[in-house]
Amino acid sequence: MRVMPIRYTADVEALTRFYRVLGLEAGPVSRPGGWAELPAAGGMLAVHRSGGADVGRCELAFETGEPLDAVAARLRAAGFEPGPVIDEGYGSSLRVQDPDGVWVQVNVYERELYT
Repeated sequence: MRVMPIRYTADVEALTRFYRVLGLEAGPVSRPGGWAELPAAGGMLAVHRSGGADVGRCELAFETGEPLDAVAARLRAAGFEPGPVIDEGYGSSLRVQDPDGVWVQVNVYERELYT
C-alpha cells in the first residue's frame, strides 16, 4: 500500500509545477487535465481539480493492489464500517472513517482508464 495524499486545487497546472520545483517527479496526468500524479520515494502526491470550499483541502488516501472487497472485510472484522466499493473513472475506491472521524480513501488504480 502506498501513501497518497490528494491535494485539491483550482489550478492543477500551477500546483503541479510548484511541487515539481519542490522536487517531486512528473507522473501520469488525466486526459482532461483535472488530475495529476507526482511520484515520490515514499508514495505519491495526487493533485485534483476542484472549486469552492475544497480548494486547499488535503485528503489522506492510499493506493493498494489488494481487492477492495478484501480491505473492506478486514476493516469490518476490526470494527470499522467502510462505505461501499465505488466504480470510478480511474478504477475503484472506498472510504472509511478513522477513529477520529476523519475520512480516509483507499483506491485501486487502472491507469489505462485515465492516461
